[in-house]
Amino acid sequence: MRTHYCEEITEDLIGQEVTVAGWVASRRDHGGVIFIDLRDKDEIVQLVCDPADSEEAHKIADQVRDQYVIVATGKVRPRGEGLENPNLKTGKVEIVVSELKIENTSKPMPFDLGDERVNEEIRLKYRYLDLRTPKMHKIFRLRSQAAIAARNSLAEMGFMEVETPVLTKSTPEGARDYLVPSRVWPGEFYALPQSPQLFKQLLMISGFDRYFQIAKCFRDEDLRADRQPEFTQIDVEMSFCDQEKVIEVAERLIRDIWAACDQWEKLPAQFPRMSYDEAMEKYGSDKPDLRFGLEMVDVIDIFERCDNEIFSTIAKSPKKNRIKALKVPNGDNIFSKRQMKGFESYVRKFGAQGLGYFQMKEEGLKGPLTKFFTEEDLQAIIDRCDLKVGDVVFFGAGEKKVVLDYMGRFRLYLAEIMEIIPEGEFKFVWIVDFPMFEVEEGKLKALHHPFTMPKLNEKGGLDYEEIEDLKSVAYDLVLNGTELGGGSIRIHKPEIQKEVFKLLGISDEEAKEKFGFLLEALEFGAPPHGGFAMGFDRMIMLLAGTESIRDVIAFPKTQRAQCLLTQAPSPVDPEQLKELHIRLRQRPVSAE
Repeated sequence: MRTHYCEEITEDLIGQEVTVAGWVASRRDHGGVIFIDLRDKDEIVQLVCDPADSEEAHKIADQVRDQYVIVATGKVRPRGEGLENPNLKTGKVEIVVSELKIENTSKPMPFDLGDERVNEEIRLKYRYLDLRTPKMHKIFRLRSQAAIAARNSLAEMGFMEVETPVLTKSTPEGARDYLVPSRVWPGEFYALPQSPQLFKQLLMISGFDRYFQIAKCFRDEDLRADRQPEFTQIDVEMSFCDQEKVIEVAERLIRDIWAACDQWEKLPAQFPRMSYDEAMEKYGSDKPDLRFGLEMVDVIDIFERCDNEIFSTIAKSPKKNRIKALKVPNGDNIFSKRQMKGFESYVRKFGAQGLGYFQMKEEGLKGPLTKFFTEEDLQAIIDRCDLKVGDVVFFGAGEKKVVLDYMGRFRLYLAEIMEIIPEGEFKFVWIVDFPMFEVEEGKLKALHHPFTMPKLNEKGGLDYEEIEDLKSVAYDLVLNGTELGGGSIRIHKPEIQKEVFKLLGISDEEAKEKFGFLLEALEFGAPPHGGFAMGFDRMIMLLAGTESIRDVIAFPKTQRAQCLLTQAPSPVDPEQLKELHIRLRQRPVSAE
C-alpha cells in the first residue's frame, strides 16, 4: 500500500515517486493549493495538492479533514526557499500529490490530540486517540527498546526465559489477591499472581540455575501514581549465589537497558549503597531521593538537657523515640514566618504533634524554643546542624516511626516547593540490611516476604536479642526516590523456613495449607538461591520523565481501578454467574 514511511521522505528521494499513508495531522487551503501534514507512526511529511498537478487529487483533498486516513502518491521535491521546517526530519522536502485516496473518515476529535490540559479521564476514555500522539509513540518505543535490551542482556548472562502460571493458588503476600472462581471446582478459586515468587523458587529447585521472565503481576491494593492493579516486572532468580552476585547482575541489566535507551552517560560509575537504618535516620524513607540534600540530623541528646518538659521526656527514651533536625540552607530568606508556622499543618496530617523551628541570625539562633536551651546547647545545635546565617532548622519529636515518616515527607515537600529537585538526573542507591520483621498493629509480619533469608550466626541459626533487630539478606534498588526493584537471598533450608513461620505465628497446619508445595519441595535438595524483580513500568516512567505509570502502560486503569475505555469492571450475565456457582446476595453499592 505504501513505498515509504514518512520519516524516509528526505532529500535523497528528490525526483522520485513515492506512496505514503497515515493520518491527517492538519489541512490548510492556501488560495486553491491545499497543504496536508500527513503523520504516520514516526514522523510528519507535507503533501501539496495543486489542481495544476492533479485536479482529481485536489478535489479529494478538498474533502479531507483532520484525522482522516489517507494514502497519497506523488513526487518528492525540495521546499521553496525560506519554507523549510527545521523541526522535522522531512522538513526540507514535500510531496506533490498526483493520486490521493481517502481510506477512512473520522468523527471530530473529542479533544485536541497532544493537549496536556485535557482531563486525564477523557484521555483514558479515548485512549486509542491519546496513543496516536508523537509523545506516546516515543514512550512506547522506549518501552519496547528497554524490554528487548532486558531480554538480550539476561540471555547473554546465561538466563533462561520461563513463563509461570497466571492462574495459581491464593497465598498471603502482603496485598489482596485478585480471585478467579473455578467452574469445575464449585466454591474454589484461583488467584492471579502478586508475583512469580514461589514458582521461581521452584524453578531453582528444578535445577534451572538462572531464570528470568518479564512477568505480569496483579495486586488488589489502593492505587497511586506509581501503582496499578496489573503491572509488569522483570523477574530474575539464580542458584548458588550471594547478595554480591545478585547485585552485579542487576547493575549490568540496568546499564544495558540505559545504553539501549541512549541514557548510558547519565549512569554513575558505581551504584552507592546505604543501610536501611541510615536511610531511615537521614531521609525518613527506605527509598530516599538523593538528587538533593536536606538530610535529617539526630539532636535527641541535646534536647534531653532542655527545660521543655515535652521534649526532655521524649528524649529520655532514645530507642523508641526520635528528635530530628532538618536544616534548610538560606531558608530564612525563602520562607516567611507565616509559611514556617503553616508547615505545622502539613506534618500534622501525618501524625506530628507539632513542628518547631529556629532561625539562624547574625546574633545567633532565634525562635520560640530558644528560651528552653542554654547558650552552650544552642551552640551545640548550630555545630551539629552546621548552621550558617540565613539558615532555618525545623525539629520533629515523638515516636520513632511517626517522626521519621512525617519528617521524611516534609523533606520532600520542602524540596518541591523550593524547586530544588534537578530534572534529567538518575540517582541510584542500593538499600541493604533490611529488618527481617516489622510490627504492625501489635502483630509481627515479614518486612519483605516470609521466604527472605534472615542473617544467620556462625552456627547457622537466627541471632538476635530483640526480634525487631534481626536483619535479612534483602536489598532494594532505589532511583530518584522511587523503589525501582528489589529482592533477597531466599530461605532454602526447611528448618529455617519453619522457624520463620513460627515467629510469624503461622502454625504447621496453616503453613502446610498455604505453602505446602514449597515446603515439600525444599526437602528435595533445594540449592542456595536468590534474585530480584524490577518494576518495569516504574523504570519506563523514570526513563521517559513522566510522573505516572499510567503514561507508560498502553491501556491503564484509573486510581479507582477502572478501565474507562472498556468500562471494566462491569456486571456479567447471570448465566455466567450460575456456571461459576456464584449468587449475588445484593447489588453492590456503586463507588460513585
